[in-house]
Amino acid sequence: MPKPEPAYTADSEPLLYQPNDAVFARAAEIFRLMSTPIRIRIINTLCHGEKNVSEILANIATTQPNLSQHLNLLYQARVLDKERRGNQIFYRIGNRDVVALCRTLCSQVAADQQAPAAADE
Repeated sequence: MPKPEPAYTADSEPLLYQPNDAVFARAAEIFRLMSTPIRIRIINTLCHGEKNVSEILANIATTQPNLSQHLNLLYQARVLDKERRGNQIFYRIGNRDVVALCRTLCSQVAADQQAPAAADE
């Protein structure tokens, strides 16, 4: 039987920000943007370099209109940057902090999913 982990208290870590309504509102906006798996997939795909819509679509199972809608939301929120070259639009990461947040959260979720399997061995 595994030993229970000690209780975690957030108060034990120093705050790196001044809590205020603007901070909480922006954090909520970012979490809202990341609340859809396709947007996290888009960010993951673009972590490996800029891509045009066709290249992104090759990595994500969705329709082009749906992908374009999600790309536009991420662009409007300043998570992505875009550049038109001829008749193509290339997207790239515009906010490295959001990428770091996604990576941290996805890494933790993946570790949590593997933990029960490791405990059973």
